[in-house]
Amino acid sequence: MPGPRVAGITIGQDLSERTMQSTGPAPQYSLAKSFPGFGPAGPLLVTPDEFEDPDSIELGCAINGEVVQKGNTSDRVFPVPEIIARLSKVMQLFPGDVIFTGTPPGVGVGRVPQRFLAPGDELVTYMRGVGEMRHSMQASS
Repeated sequence: MPGPRVAGITIGQDLSERTMQSTGPAPQYSLAKSFPGFGPAGPLLVTPDEFEDPDSIELGCAINGEVVQKGNTSDRVFPVPEIIARLSKVMQLFPGDVIFTGTPPGVGVGRVPQRFLAPGDELVTYMRGVGEMRHSMQASS
């Protein structure tokens, strides 16, 4: 039986609403990522064969022009086939499913001092060979 197949690589921005995340007796990690517009992906889906090495792609993000996260897919804790195998043990995967594979160093909650997105901030997320996404932060209504 052949191993897992990946149709394409794209950018995913894993946003969290930090107030919701810290609500309750236990952290609300999944709920804090479930607001409308959270988890954007794009701008393109690039097939793995279009990369010289699909396991070594620079990626990161900037807030208002300041680079705050930068990394490489080669720094993932688990390789993509292992991520797929682990997920497959707890859920059935279907063609078209999207898997976020990790976050580069520099996430706001882990910074000293901590840094969070604010209304008016522009978040630019990029991945070499895929492109970039631009998002303007707005206050919740």
